Amino acid sequence: MKVGKYMVVTLLCLMPALFGAQVKPKELEEFLTIQEGTASYYGKKFHLRKTSSGEIFRMEEMTAAHKNLPFGTMVQVTLHQNGKSLWVKINDRLPQNSKRIIDLSRGAAEELGIITQGLAKVSLSVKDNETIKQLRSHYGEKIPTGMRLRWEETEVAFARIPLPAPVMGICLKPFVLN
Repeated sequence: MKVGKYMVVTLLCLMPALFGAQVKPKELEEFLTIQEGTASYYGKKFHLRKTSSGEIFRMEEMTAAHKNLPFGTMVQVTLHQNGKSLWVKINDRLPQNSKRIIDLSRGAAEELGIITQGLAKVSLSVKDNETIKQLRSHYGEKIPTGMRLRWEETEVAFARIPLPAPVMGICLKPFVLN
């Protein structure tokens, strides 16, 4: 089968790039996203009352209520409409029948700019793979519906092997296929 007059051995040229490839930030961000859905907020009515965790709710702090996440879990809330995000600590519970995935404190809602609309589509992410491991351990086989805790992936380390000069030269010279 004739591919063309000239063909460059691209595999040898690309090997260092392939072996040294790292996870792109966007892929990592998607990997750490654990849930997507609707966020709402709460404030004055609950200000200075005790939360489900026992902490006192202060509406100006960066806290939130969630149906299932363990108290103290830090999650990054990212607004879908503009990509703005912030970190909140889970210290309260949403009712299990709620259609929302998270209820933000008024301060967090103001920071994200969702006070006037009241509801917003958001993504919840955790900071690293270690947090995902901890959550998987916490839930065991009973991961809550709608929550995505991907299996941990083992990193594979590749050594960069210097290629001898004659092999490197192949990348620069096309050859003819008969």
